Amino acid sequence: MVKIGIVTGSTRDARVNTQVAEYLLEKAKSLNVEGAEFEIVDIKDFNLPELNENVPPAMGLKQFDAPEAKPWSDKMDSLDGFIFVTPEYNKNISPSLQNALSYLAPEMANKAAGIVSYGSTLGVAANFALRNVLSNFNTAVVGPFGAFSLFTDFEEMSTFRPSDVHNPTIQSVVETTVAWSKALKTVRG
Repeated sequence: MVKIGIVTGSTRDARVNTQVAEYLLEKAKSLNVEGAEFEIVDIKDFNLPELNENVPPAMGLKQFDAPEAKPWSDKMDSLDGFIFVTPEYNKNISPSLQNALSYLAPEMANKAAGIVSYGSTLGVAANFALRNVLSNFNTAVVGPFGAFSLFTDFEEMSTFRPSDVHNPTIQSVVETTVAWSKALKTVRG
């Protein structure tokens, strides 16, 4: 059994990110992918302060100054794979997602990640930026990626109403993330 976290990428009060994450959770569960469990991991729940650790997380020592960091690290460490839901802010991922990822390193190694992005230009730049960040962790980013438009997949840019045209791509993101997560679990031992 592999555990896949659907990780939110925004902490704003007015975010639509959780709507996309809930949609992905529903889709993932409806696919009945054998040997996989899915859950939403909301970065807002961890209330991470701006990174200011004395010991760099990349050292893998898990010596955190911020008490909020340990539960976040433990949660991400407990997962076998991820599907990140990232908005696009200024052709990049959100500052809150970047900050949350900055607390991690070994928790992400040799795991798989799918990406679902959204924005005025489908979140494509955020997708590429997130791929770059994840590559530093030795996280295998799978393809294809899901991409939603704020103009056509959201009513008034606030209510998520995705077109059915996305179904095959989202199915592929879920199934490929699970397959790679199962394979990489053998690498981690």
